[in-house]
Amino acid sequence: MILKLKNFFKTLGPGFIIAAVVLGPGSITVSSKIGATHGYSFLWVIVVGAISMSVYTTMSVRFGVLHEKSLLKIIAEKYGKIFAIAIGICSFLAALSFQFGNNLGVGMGMKTLTGINEALWPLIFTPLAIVLVFFSKNLYKALEQLMMIMVVILILAFVVNLVFIKPDIEATIMGFIPSAVSSDNFNEIAALVGTTFVLHNAFYQAYLVQGKGWKLVDMPRSNRDTKIGVFLLALISTLVIITAAATLKPKGITVNSAADMAIQLEMLLGSFAKYIFGFGFIAAAFSSLIVNAVTGGGLLADSMGMGSSMNEKMPKIFTTTILLVGMVIAVFFKGNVIYALIMAQASSMLGVPLIAIGLFLVVNNKSIMGEYKNGILQNLMAIVGFVLICVLVYFMYGKLIGYLAI
Repeated sequence: MILKLKNFFKTLGPGFIIAAVVLGPGSITVSSKIGATHGYSFLWVIVVGAISMSVYTTMSVRFGVLHEKSLLKIIAEKYGKIFAIAIGICSFLAALSFQFGNNLGVGMGMKTLTGINEALWPLIFTPLAIVLVFFSKNLYKALEQLMMIMVVILILAFVVNLVFIKPDIEATIMGFIPSAVSSDNFNEIAALVGTTFVLHNAFYQAYLVQGKGWKLVDMPRSNRDTKIGVFLLALISTLVIITAAATLKPKGITVNSAADMAIQLEMLLGSFAKYIFGFGFIAAAFSSLIVNAVTGGGLLADSMGMGSSMNEKMPKIFTTTILLVGMVIAVFFKGNVIYALIMAQASSMLGVPLIAIGLFLVVNNKSIMGEYKNGILQNLMAIVGFVLICVLVYFMYGKLIGYLAI
């Protein structure tokens, strides 16, 4: 049995990386905030986001196992270099938006543990991330192992915790039935979609599959890995919402700090909850901080023809740029950290429709994909996901303009 489990985990990889990069402090904060404020009502949003993410990641995987050339190289050849660069820039900016949230998360977690101001900690953790990026001999393997451990630990902690908190089963089931969304909570709903449907990471799945060395013969395995990764991502967000709804909402806690979120685990961990959650929050922030920067930096470099591998010079330089800019913004940020995390998660979607169009064009091009191009059902599901993201982008753009005008 142990040997079977060991062999099973050996076949996984890219899916866990995608799950871990999306599962950052923003995801945990957004899920906790929604559970504490709205209870079980918006569990259905995670399902919609997860289905859309699964559709686009499997499209990306299909390309990755079929081709040696990178996705952006093919887009540059078939649809023009300007289009490829535009996608690279959108991916870079989306990653930068996430990065701000990751740095805030590192600071929040460390402040919970030490009491020291959160602005100090990005100055410590960002250099550590840069060292890992530049001096790890096999960055992909290091990231894969780190992500896998983190995802499994987080799931186990929240699953075991459910036994102690005894959530309302009927309310949980009803939460998966779609309900109306008002303008008052739209920021949080958009951010919740952003916890599972992150297109620049779905796009990067093709690069991770190529980095793993998977080919056409590995397509069933790679599709399974991808779906497991998205499922785990959605599962963790779901568990956090259910836990927050059962523990924080009855107490009227609205979530203003990592310490507030840690109360979710007090039934299981007692007085140690604050410290265990703090370490978990830091792990989520630091792992997401690294991989998110690698994704944005790698895609920007590749769009400009400067390399696509995590072990090449220019992707590392652009990755470091994201790390440093995210650090600087977080250090000098003054304001409501929880609100900023939610807005960072939501605003990361602003440039992604272009990414969706690029991937959609490639997987529907018979000269590129041959018999593996999208079918009718895949296209219908991809279009639904695209419409969803466009609607959210439209409303988020208006929200951000209004916020900046204040």
